[in-house]
Amino acid sequence: MEQSRFDQLAAQGHNRIPLTREILADMDTPLSAYRKVAEGAWSYLFESVQGGEKWGRYSIIGLPAKTILRVRGQQITIETDGVEVESIHSDDPLSWIEAYRQQFDVAQCEGFPRFTGGLVGCFGYDTVRLIEEKLTEIPEADPLNNPDIILMVSEEVLVFDNLSGKLHIVIHMNPADEGALAQGQQRLDEITAQLNRPVTPLASTPNRAISESDFVSGFTQDKFESAVERIKEYIVEGDVMQVVISQRLSIPFQAPPLNLYRALRTLNPSPYMFYLNLED
Repeated sequence: MEQSRFDQLAAQGHNRIPLTREILADMDTPLSAYRKVAEGAWSYLFESVQGGEKWGRYSIIGLPAKTILRVRGQQITIETDGVEVESIHSDDPLSWIEAYRQQFDVAQCEGFPRFTGGLVGCFGYDTVRLIEEKLTEIPEADPLNNPDIILMVSEEVLVFDNLSGKLHIVIHMNPADEGALAQGQQRLDEITAQLNRPVTPLASTPNRAISESDFVSGFTQDKFESAVERIKEYIVEGDVMQVVISQRLSIPFQAPPLNLYRALRTLNPSPYMFYLNLED
């Protein structure tokens, strides 16, 4: 992008301007590209298989994000570069997140992939309590202490075109930063250089057989049966039509998490596969 075009977009009021570079990546795979430039905390990989027989055209790789949003109940924290910079109380965290998203005015440029970044992460099951007033009763504390919502502000993305073998590098620059365009071009050079290096092999871990008895549930048999009886009462009273009881099953796992994702995508390639590295 020329400086004049960059300045023109900035003058239109956009506070994020995307810069892109297209490179040939037919010798890479989305996984190898992820490992070269994105493997680490606050990164992600989105893939998809269509019809159970062929890969979706695009795979999305999110490079490590600098800014992280966490929501626990009505408390929101913002972390930048590993440091908490703001803590906010909100009666409506979902509306707050939407307002936060809208503060980014991203210039729309022709020829760019359909997805070039944004808020990426996960909403826990208990997020429904922010929507359904009947469910506002405080649940039991999560023994894992996971946030209800955790989102990465994804501003550096690779879009892997599995059909053409091309890869689009997309980064977003704030025109208010001094020398933003030059810094962006330098960053594109850095990412390109990372993609041109060989990928290091993943550490191997020995395989071992496991059985159902190896898994630990946080739901005892008595509590499960009690929950079933309570659900029957809700159905009779007309409060619900259907309920699916879930339980958390855990087992010690020492291998790199990416190895688990690789195994799952091999055993069960499916639509909307995702790998999120949320630090812990």
